Amino acid sequence: MAAAPAELRRAQPLLGTFVEIAASGAPGDVEAAIEAAFGTIARVHRLMSFHEPESDVSRLNRAAGANAVAVDPWTFEVLEAAVDLGRRSAGAFDVSVAPVLQAMGRLPRHGDGESAELAPGRGPAIELMAGHTVRLRDARVRIDLGGIAKGYAVDRAVAVLVQCGAAQGVVNAGGDLKVFGPRPQAIHLRDPRDPRVILDRVEIARGALASSGGRADPVHSWQADTPCVIDPSRATPADTIAGASVMAASCMIADALTKIVMIRGEAAGALLAELGAAALLVSAEGQVSASRDWPGAASHAA
Repeated sequence: MAAAPAELRRAQPLLGTFVEIAASGAPGDVEAAIEAAFGTIARVHRLMSFHEPESDVSRLNRAAGANAVAVDPWTFEVLEAAVDLGRRSAGAFDVSVAPVLQAMGRLPRHGDGESAELAPGRGPAIELMAGHTVRLRDARVRIDLGGIAKGYAVDRAVAVLVQCGAAQGVVNAGGDLKVFGPRPQAIHLRDPRDPRVILDRVEIARGALASSGGRADPVHSWQADTPCVIDPSRATPADTIAGASVMAASCMIADALTKIVMIRGEAAGALLAELGAAALLVSAEGQVSASRDWPGAASHAA
């Protein structure tokens, strides 16, 4: 008689948050699959963390303004996606806003002192070259992949789980998540201004969801702090949208699109449609609206 499928749930601190993986499958396979998935996420963390001094991101920030720097193919893949989304969004998605986050105290300076700044100039800040090599426009450019790498890690982890034989499950990295398998997963979306309030309930099967907004510390206050999504055109935090959630096939795309929606608001609708995504957003005044393809969008219409 075949053994009954095992359902396991594990969590680890990675990517600056807690990552939870739940999966079901053959008892021996599912445990190994979850361990392999965590290993994949840890690799993304090592490669793309702004906080790790020897990550690809840190090496680029130190040296790629002067010379081309070789990076891991995974890092190069994320940079390709970031550059493409920057072009598609007319610059709303920009991974070179790290100096603003440093000035806000959201990212470490790594010895930059007061020198790091948003580098002026025209054209893209990142040049992608042959052999997975990268150059930055000049030595003042600092990049941060925090707005896209977490979603990429989730996508990679799900691919590993499926490869290893897991039949059903979800990878959740601090609210950026992807569901795989035939059964839908119910997800409750909280008000970005007060996480005690449930705004919506959606069901996801074989898809991803990501959210951006301020963070609340329930020990001190339920009121969320200022979101750290930077509007590159103003070099200040986006302030017209309090929070956004995006559903897409890829968690990497959903993750990045939340930042574009936070900056562009409803004007991001055309790009959402182009990428097969849908969004729910809450304005700073508390008005809830949704893009056309969001489940139950009519009930959220302005």
